[in-house]
Amino acid sequence: MMKVAIYGKIFSPGFFSSILQVFDLLVNAGAEVIIYKPFLEYIHGHGKISHEISDTFFSPDDFLGDIDLMVSIGGDGTFLETIPFALRNNIPVIGLNSGRLGFLANIARDEIAASFQAIFNKNYEIEYRTLIKVQTPADLIGNHNFALNEITIQKVGSSMIMIDTFLNGEFLNTYWTDGLIVSTPTGSTAYSLSVGGPIVMPGSGNLILAPIASHNLTVRPIIIPDHFIIGLKASSRHERLQVTADNRTFEVKQPVHFEICRAGFRLQMLKLPNNCFYSTLRNKLMWGADKRN
Repeated sequence: MMKVAIYGKIFSPGFFSSILQVFDLLVNAGAEVIIYKPFLEYIHGHGKISHEISDTFFSPDDFLGDIDLMVSIGGDGTFLETIPFALRNNIPVIGLNSGRLGFLANIARDEIAASFQAIFNKNYEIEYRTLIKVQTPADLIGNHNFALNEITIQKVGSSMIMIDTFLNGEFLNTYWTDGLIVSTPTGSTAYSLSVGGPIVMPGSGNLILAPIASHNLTVRPIIIPDHFIIGLKASSRHERLQVTADNRTFEVKQPVHFEICRAGFRLQMLKLPNNCFYSTLRNKLMWGADKRN
């Protein structure tokens, strides 16, 4: 029997019928369903579900037994919140998009039935996505120091920051900037893209360094191999700096030395026949869209 964990947060009222469709498909296929408890309570606030729920969970430690699949229902932010659950229990993840853009949560409403049918038929591939982690000498950030999309060092307040950057111990550059983004290929279509970074194929074995509002126009984003260790010495006239790891934010006292490198673990994402990176670029970024065509 297939065991499926469902994670979600909020959705528009019009998406409730799609929630019911997901439960119908899973229950009719004989799957055992467990669900994030706050999400189940949120669903009950929108309408009644008659499907049998095997169990609920609240933290990654709540999972009992082997989980075959984790389903994220929401947008890309919700998908990022599933990562600690998936990594802790080594579970592949798919994302159903109840929001707008959805690069990670890339299954649209009209693709739900076909997508789950492909899953039940085992017609999919496992795609391994690189994560990165950030460390400080005093362990200022703790054990949630990893990211699928990007890690950033940013200013707090109006004063710019100075970031001395080293690659494998060799000096690269001092960034005079509002911040610096270290992005994975997965994150190349996220924050990095918005500051002029390149789109990088998943699995390409690269990382991107992209400054935020650089005060030197000749300093551009750069692609480096993902086995490099990135050393950052950051300082500012403000007392503190902001560090983000995907959707998590921390503040640390400056000056501080950061070390960013490829994590020793990867995220498993389900790649379905009707979804690929190229189609996502065409559909989400409107590649090739032209009124003349």
